[in-house]
Amino acid sequence: MPDHPGPQSPPARPESPTMALPVIGVGPPSAPRRSRFGRTLTARAVLVTCAVALVSVLVTAIVALPLAIRGAERRDQEALAAQARLAAEVLRTRLDRGRTADEERLIQQLRDQGIDAYLIRRGTVDRAGLPARVVQRIEQGRNVSVRRPVNGRAALVEGRALPNGNGVVLSRPSANGLWAQVLLSLWLPLLAGLAAGVVAGLLLARRLARPIRVAATAAARLRAGDRAVRVPVESPDEVADLAEALNGLAAALATSEGRQREFLLSVSHELRTPLTAIRGYAEALADGVLGADDTVDTGRTVLAEAQHLDRLIGDLLALARLEAADFPLEPVPVDLARLAMDAEPTWSGRCAAVGVPFRVETPGQPVPAYTDPGRIRQVVDGLLENALRVVPPGAPVVLAVRPVGADPAAGGVLEVRDGGPGFTDDDLAVAFERGALHQRYRGVRKVGSGLGLALAAGLVRRLGGEIVAGHAPEGGAAFTVRLPGDPYRTRTSA
Repeated sequence: MPDHPGPQSPPARPESPTMALPVIGVGPPSAPRRSRFGRTLTARAVLVTCAVALVSVLVTAIVALPLAIRGAERRDQEALAAQARLAAEVLRTRLDRGRTADEERLIQQLRDQGIDAYLIRRGTVDRAGLPARVVQRIEQGRNVSVRRPVNGRAALVEGRALPNGNGVVLSRPSANGLWAQVLLSLWLPLLAGLAAGVVAGLLLARRLARPIRVAATAAARLRAGDRAVRVPVESPDEVADLAEALNGLAAALATSEGRQREFLLSVSHELRTPLTAIRGYAEALADGVLGADDTVDTGRTVLAEAQHLDRLIGDLLALARLEAADFPLEPVPVDLARLAMDAEPTWSGRCAAVGVPFRVETPGQPVPAYTDPGRIRQVVDGLLENALRVVPPGAPVVLAVRPVGADPAAGGVLEVRDGGPGFTDDDLAVAFERGALHQRYRGVRKVGSGLGLALAAGLVRRLGGEIVAGHAPEGGAAFTVRLPGDPYRTRTSA
């Protein structure tokens, strides 16, 4: 053994890659978005309701305007008819006497009201301008209630026939500005409709935006790390769905962070245990407590603990890299039966050393699958390591292989069973979560780092297979890994 020159400072340790664990924290708060008109829900709701109100007013106007015009004309016609009857009653006995002062006063009064009066005596009208058809009807003893041009202008005409071919005809020009008057009268209901639209839009927007603002505030608090935040569940259904989703997210984050803390605690414990042993032996060597005869045993112990640390760190790094796109996988056609037989010498010896019978079950023929042989052997070794850790002496450990079905291209199944304490149904639900079973059974029975099953599940999923945990007929746990078949074989057989 070479001499050592004396105490030296320990060599600088190379920087090891860090595990990409999820970090729960709060990044720099994003700057608040500046709201622009038309971008907010309130502004859009107001614009929509105002547009609806405007369209409603215009549609109402289009429908009601002709009705209003006809109604106004009908009222004017009825008023003119009443005046025509009154004039006819007044002049009934006076038209045969020639033009009198009473007639002049009546005509002047009607003219003051914008009404032209035509007197017909024995079929002859007293002045021009009245349509001949109207005069003819009065001469025939028939009343007239029409709309006809009078003196070149459209007018309402009301005529009343009197005996002996006499009659009275009143005309009033049609109100050409009636449409404009009706349209002008619409400004008030239009403004009222728009005001109602603004009010309704504001109320609707506040009702719709309030739960969204509450949800946004809750999401911001979740981002800031507050996992106790909850959103009240209220109608309508869409808002209730949003609230329930946020509440579920908060609960899931709280559960995930709790498991992460437990996982980190268990990993810290696993790291501290070998480090404590290594440190203790190192201090004993430095203090000269251990003699030369103990050096070999001490070196073996330190080496074993260092190897344990190396496996633990390797598992942590593998778990961190599982979700990366560049995780190395080299799937090829593999005979699972041959893989199981290759594992038998290693594990039969290890199991025999602790009094555990080891058995390999194969169908006696190749079981083809398409997978990465190195990675799937890593999965098998991990599952067997877990089984060997918990089974008591005399209880079996079984590695079984079988095809998925009669078609060789369907893939194969690997199964690791043991006669150990097994799992409860609640254990099976969380068997592949990092550190879940380690936390549950630490101090109760032998446990590993809590990473093996999570790593095995991640590897199987990346290989396109599936893994399930269950109860074994031997009395313990059973882990079944199903792997896909060879896609090239499938295409060839097709």
